[in-house]
Amino acid sequence: MMLGLCAIVLYQSRRDALDRTRETSHNVALIAERDIERNFELYGLSLQAVVDGLHRPDVMALPLHLRRLLLFDRAATAKYLESMLVLDESGNIVIDSASDVPRKRNFADRKYFTVQRDNPNVGLYISDPFRSRLHDGAPSIVLSRRLSHLDGSFAGAVVIAIDLEYFHNLFAGLSLGSHGSVALIGRDGIMIMRQPYDPHIIGRDITGASTFQHFVAAQEGSFSDTASIDGVRRLYSFKNFPHLPLIIMVAAAEQDIYAAWRQRALTIGTLMLGFGFGFVVLSAVLGAQLRRRMRAESELQLLARTDDLTGLHNRRTLGEILDSEWRRARRTRTVFSLLFVDIDRFKAYNDAYGHLAGDEALAAVARCIGETIRRPADSAARYGGEEFIVVLPDTAAAGASLIAEKIRLAISELGIEHANSEYGRITASIGATSWQPEQNSDVTAVIKAADEALYIAKTMGRNRVSSS
Repeated sequence: MMLGLCAIVLYQSRRDALDRTRETSHNVALIAERDIERNFELYGLSLQAVVDGLHRPDVMALPLHLRRLLLFDRAATAKYLESMLVLDESGNIVIDSASDVPRKRNFADRKYFTVQRDNPNVGLYISDPFRSRLHDGAPSIVLSRRLSHLDGSFAGAVVIAIDLEYFHNLFAGLSLGSHGSVALIGRDGIMIMRQPYDPHIIGRDITGASTFQHFVAAQEGSFSDTASIDGVRRLYSFKNFPHLPLIIMVAAAEQDIYAAWRQRALTIGTLMLGFGFGFVVLSAVLGAQLRRRMRAESELQLLARTDDLTGLHNRRTLGEILDSEWRRARRTRTVFSLLFVDIDRFKAYNDAYGHLAGDEALAAVARCIGETIRRPADSAARYGGEEFIVVLPDTAAAGASLIAEKIRLAISELGIEHANSEYGRITASIGATSWQPEQNSDVTAVIKAADEALYIAKTMGRNRVSSS
């Protein structure tokens, strides 16, 4: 009981550690999601402001310097924002936030450009990570919006390039344990940023990972799984951005979650095991003593109820069985049968073969009787000397005679040599009787009737069954 209570407390403590980590991870994911969503909302508004400005003739009529300041409104100087560009329908830079004179670059091959060109209703598009051509291959992502002519045809795109260092620094400031992880993933399964940081993981497609299947199956939630990237089992908390095609994931390693719990469990468990072991040893000693006493009492009780030679019930137990079955038969008004078994010429067998052989023969006959009666309610007892009584509840006369014949045949088939018997082997005579519900006699009368039937079997030549 003590160990069980200790185990319950430790289990609950383990569950509490898991629940606290789940709640903490959820809160961390929520904070990161709100920070990213707020910044992306500002970037999206900056893009829309450029789109709106490009459609105003008065803005486009301004000198290049003023037009650039008005369109970009110093947004391009924000930390982690690499550049803001206006691209024409061919993918060339026509307005550059970094200079009045646009840099000579073409981005017609970039997905953020082709998506806007081919899908008029795509709206704000967030690209997969890529190496920036304008910033020495720095890992970046782009937010883009479509530009359209008055007739709705494609006129180019406005783009903002964001340095992935923004996400790297944001995630690095989160406390996740020595083996924890946080990641920003596109809903298309492309890894945008992950902490611990590994440049080879950025841009990896994880759609085949079991963890990603959980991410897209619900808006938010938590689960335990093993990461396909590093093989560490973690508790994942994730949230799909409501207005962006992004997923934020915060994962705490199970080894970190349970580190403090394991130390506490080891201390408490060691103490409880010590107390428990002492208690078990003391209980075992007392239990052994009690079991020895119970075995002794059981053996004494068994000896008092059984015949030590044959292993059948003794005469005292037979009296109890007869009394119980007799009263039950009278109460339920059911048939009650009795067999009186006597070994033929047993005294002559003893005289010829000795008492040791006689005891062995008695034991063999007793085994035959015990093996022939199969029902749990049937019982057999040694009545005295070479005489046995078989009690057969709920058994009619025909059934009793059939069982008696099986017993007689089994004894005969033992083949125990008896030179002084007319059959050359040990045989038995059996008297069978049944009590009917309409009879008013008592149990002694039934025994007497079985004994009389046995006498008839003896006088008729032995080794036979006689019924009364």
